[in-house]
Amino acid sequence: MIGSNNTSSIQAKVIFVRHAQSQWNLENRFSGWADMALSERGEVEGQQAAELIANHNIDFDYAYSSMLTRAKSTLDIVLKKIKQQPPIDIDWRINERHYGALQGMNKAETLEKYGDAQYLRWRRGYADPPPALDDDDPRHPRFDALFDALPRNVLPNTESLADTEKRIVEFWLEKVLPKVRNGKNILISAHGNTLRALFKHLNNLSVEEVEKLEVPTGKPILYSFNQLGEIMSSGYLEEHAISANA
Repeated sequence: MIGSNNTSSIQAKVIFVRHAQSQWNLENRFSGWADMALSERGEVEGQQAAELIANHNIDFDYAYSSMLTRAKSTLDIVLKKIKQQPPIDIDWRINERHYGALQGMNKAETLEKYGDAQYLRWRRGYADPPPALDDDDPRHPRFDALFDALPRNVLPNTESLADTEKRIVEFWLEKVLPKVRNGKNILISAHGNTLRALFKHLNNLSVEEVEKLEVPTGKPILYSFNQLGEIMSSGYLEEHAISANA
């Protein structure tokens, strides 16, 4: 279990959920900032996640999602199930890591083309950004109307996990941690790499540990904090511990 099991001074709870399976997850493609809906299986996963969360009877004071449909849809499914309407904040910093020129590519084909070592560094490595998109590539987020309101300088053409960590930790410190210290319960619908990067920060994971960490789709994770914002306990709602070998 990441964190301790001393629950005597729990002040606030945060549930993180990686969005349920998207259509591109189903097709085994690098998703990044590309916006797509949940798959049929994803809709089922979302309902299963919602059921687990509902069983814990947590009253949420705030909810957060990335700008991407797959995360927003997962959050909508959960909130409908638990019949709660907390204030919702959509923040671009929760967006998935941008996979650069790999975005949209089939993972198996990428592996075959570039080989095991390079593929693993791009997909799992902490400091290894994939090849960058050209500024005029139609996949660049500056051509997506979804991001029109964002400053041009925050739109990536590729990101490493380290880059992703910087923005998700900034989000955490600015918007979530102060509320946790005030005893507020939070629900966050995010993405595999933003959660990996945030857990590295929260749990002081090494580079080697975060490179091994997997966060499955649609599996809610509960963190409990004391009044100082320190982790008291953490784990999947199915009671499987979070670990670098999950």
